[in-house]
Amino acid sequence: MNDPKLKRKYGDRADWKRVIHKEFTQEFFEEEGFHGYVTLIKVHKVTEPLYFHYGNKEICIVNDGYTWMQHFPAGSQHSLTTMFNAGGEVVQWYIDICLQNGIENGRPYMDDLFLDVIILPGGEVLYKDYDELLAAFSSGIINENLYKTAIIEAKKIKRLAEANEFKLLQIARIHKEYFDWKMQGNGNEED
Repeated sequence: MNDPKLKRKYGDRADWKRVIHKEFTQEFFEEEGFHGYVTLIKVHKVTEPLYFHYGNKEICIVNDGYTWMQHFPAGSQHSLTTMFNAGGEVVQWYIDICLQNGIENGRPYMDDLFLDVIILPGGEVLYKDYDELLAAFSSGIINENLYKTAIIEAKKIKRLAEANEFKLLQIARIHKEYFDWKMQGNGNEED
């Protein structure tokens, strides 16, 4: 069920103006621990780097050579974007809380519920954009049920992440290795 008031975000980020040259691939996985689409954007050239500030920390989340991999787990109310620097190190995990994940015209998407959870490589877990969630609720963009859904999902993910039990983080590392292998020209030959 698509709520026309929610922003639908696609894994290919076709409208991403900051990125002027990229490679894109996507894959459907049906395996133990994960069922859904995964997209990967290898950024070759940006107009300018993008930084986020968390307290006194400044983190570059996109620049030349960075990779963004997004998981769209079927039946879940979150989507995970793992951001890697040019050296292949995770700079952050960004979890969008969403109404649903789906596929439209071959493009994986999620319907954004505003609230996000950030996990930094040092183990810090932060909420982001609660003010956007509250504004959406106050203005009637979302109802009380969706507001509560977003809060409950974000708290669940934060609790799992702090207990080192958010399994999608480990799955993301495995999928990154797979995509690296695939993008090097492997996996296209006949066995």
